[in-house]
Amino acid sequence: MTAVTSPFSSTRRMVLAGAVVLLLAVGLVALMVGRPSSASSSARAAQSAAEGSADAGFARDMAIHHQQAVEMSFIVRDRTEDEDVRRLAYDIINTQANQRGMMLGWLEQWGLPKSSAEPPMTWMGHTMKPTGDGSLMPGMATTAELKELKAAEGKAAEVLFLQLMTVHHRAGVDMAQAGAEKAGTDVIRNLAKGMVNGQESEIGLMATMLKARGAQP
Repeated sequence: MTAVTSPFSSTRRMVLAGAVVLLLAVGLVALMVGRPSSASSSARAAQSAAEGSADAGFARDMAIHHQQAVEMSFIVRDRTEDEDVRRLAYDIINTQANQRGMMLGWLEQWGLPKSSAEPPMTWMGHTMKPTGDGSLMPGMATTAELKELKAAEGKAAEVLFLQLMTVHHRAGVDMAQAGAEKAGTDVIRNLAKGMVNGQESEIGLMATMLKARGAQP
């Protein structure tokens, strides 16, 4: 027996096939429209982060600044058994090591070197001249201060760490505020704003911890 094809069924299949083709065409158009926008965004980001930009300068200088904060936190971790200080040290290590990795990653993404012949802080409008004491930028501990921290134990190590890190954070906040104002990319502006909030909060915490130990910031 030969099956009879309903005109209605044929029409329905044609309508469904047409709908599928239409959906595929719409998706293809959307994809083609979206690509230039994405490329334009990437181009704008790359242009904002050119050599000599505040973005590149901030990323390089803050990466160095963060590196010392992580170093000091590792030092005090092994010089005290106080849980509060060790917890703060771990927080600084995790947060600033992660942020440093992000900034170095962006420099690589932008095709820029991770270091520059320009003196630190040039992007902020004021050049930092070498002091000869190992402190490369405002707030950074000197070679002698780091040596003293490594030699300290217990409460003495806690107090010195909190004092050095308070100064370090204050300078870091100033740099981050400048980064948030001067940067041309959203990634740097947003990161810098987050640094301001986070480090100001830790400055308050360290003031309380120093007071509890009978010491001043």
